[in-house]
Amino acid sequence: MAGVEMMPGSEWLPKDRYLNTSSIGRLFSEMEMITLDPFEMYRVALELEDPRTKDWFLMSSPFPTFFLVALYMLIILLGPTLMKNRKEWDLQFVLFFYNFAMVGLSTYIATEAFFGAQEVEYSWLCQPMIYSTHPGHMRVANALWWYYFSKCIEFLDTIFFILRKKNNQITFLHIYHHATMFAIWWMGIAWVAATLGAILNSIVHIVMYTYYGLSSFKGLRPFLWWKRYLTELQLAQFGSGVVLGAYTIGTNCNFPMWMQFTFVTYAITFLILFGNFYYQTYIKRRRPVKKVETNGQMANKNGKVVSEIEITE
Repeated sequence: MAGVEMMPGSEWLPKDRYLNTSSIGRLFSEMEMITLDPFEMYRVALELEDPRTKDWFLMSSPFPTFFLVALYMLIILLGPTLMKNRKEWDLQFVLFFYNFAMVGLSTYIATEAFFGAQEVEYSWLCQPMIYSTHPGHMRVANALWWYYFSKCIEFLDTIFFILRKKNNQITFLHIYHHATMFAIWWMGIAWVAATLGAILNSIVHIVMYTYYGLSSFKGLRPFLWWKRYLTELQLAQFGSGVVLGAYTIGTNCNFPMWMQFTFVTYAITFLILFGNFYYQTYIKRRRPVKKVETNGQMANKNGKVVSEIEITE
């Protein structure tokens, strides 16, 4: 690839013009791709998969991933109904071990991807897509596959909510986040197993699952005052992703343009959804309840004369 020095001991894997050209038109050479019918486009897209990862577990076809996402959605649909007349499960110790296992997995992903990237001198601002079997590149690709697979494991977050009858926690944001991350990252591993945003997200997950692991014990919850800052950390992550993505697009970074646009758009949706959650939870606070006098009578707490009015910003 022009402008990129070949690492010692590396083996360049052939890729055709759809993914390996350096012009801004490498959005799968979009003008050529859009002329294909859907079945032909699907066939061509699979032919363009990263040859290093296409034979890895769950990577030969997108259908296993889509099936697991559909099964996840079915569990969300039927689970609360099945648990309606059943006692909630006590999962305190299960949650403790699960959350700290996720801390361990996130730590492994972040460190492997980071040191693999350092080994081959990845650029943190604009890293060209290099399909190489050099050990450093393969270390990054392997870490990112575990990142993708961790999104399947994280379906347990929702299943545990259902079993504990915490259905109020299963919000649109929660479902959107879990269902789409697994599917989106199949695309990432299939075509561009070299993106480093997973490192930052894994660091955030180390903090997040540490919080959840500690909060599984009620006695520790009064000391966990930093939940708000965890949300702020997530917002900073998505904001930095948008800024970096815009930079790589604006500078015509030699990375598949279609994936850059996909990730930037996806990060913007999270900025909006998490931003709304932050506003509703931490900024839009309820003001003190005011009693209202009507016809000389003051409303009591039960609102027999006039119901209490809660004023929100």
